Amino acid sequence: MIGWRALFYKEVMRFWKVSFQTVAAPVLTAVLYLLIFGHVLEDRVKVYDQVSYTAFLVPGLVMMSVLQNAFANSSSSLIQSKIMGNLVFLLLTPLGHWSWFVAYVGSAMVRGVAVGLGVFAVTAWSTSLHFVAPGWILVFALLGAALLGTLGLIAGLWAEKFDQLAAFQNFIIMPMTFLSGVFYSIHSLPAFWQGVSHLNPFFYMIDGFRYGFFGVSDVSPWLSLCLVAGTLTVVAGIALHLLRTGYKIRG
Repeated sequence: MIGWRALFYKEVMRFWKVSFQTVAAPVLTAVLYLLIFGHVLEDRVKVYDQVSYTAFLVPGLVMMSVLQNAFANSSSSLIQSKIMGNLVFLLLTPLGHWSWFVAYVGSAMVRGVAVGLGVFAVTAWSTSLHFVAPGWILVFALLGAALLGTLGLIAGLWAEKFDQLAAFQNFIIMPMTFLSGVFYSIHSLPAFWQGVSHLNPFFYMIDGFRYGFFGVSDVSPWLSLCLVAGTLTVVAGIALHLLRTGYKIRG
């Protein structure tokens, strides 16, 4: 357990030690969304032929949970370390910026996927789901978790106190997540808002993930894959640059 592996292990154990809060609580939140929206809109909303609204909703809730918790893991870890002052112990190690990146983003992916599996396990009973293209499910879950884990890393580096991090999450991450088609198909929106939705990278993550279950989606999964992978490449480049220059972590 040397280098990035030790830091990765430490970050995984950090959230796993309080799994009731970091894993179980998000699962409960997703179940409440399912009970409320599924009950109210099941007979009133038709998205795809042969796909009930509840079946449409479940993959969206799973992916939303993956994204939100991947972001929360890396961002909260960094801001806590900065405020408590124990980040200096990492700075004293010979770990390079790639080790930091792999450990923080990797542990964020573990938490995001763990929560997503938990949400799926407790919501799949409510409807009949099919795995038309399981490869797409896995690809978009991993890419989405990596992208949000990287965004969380950037937010944690930028923020100097909890309210700054909360602002990043409440004004950027949450709106982009809820306006990404988790609860609706963008084809139900007016033309202007459909165009706005196509500018949201979160839409492509959720739409591609949903394609793996039903074999239908609002846009081509290949287009979604290219856009998500391209966004991840750009965001990862920014995060690595910030780590390499010691942005807000070195005096």
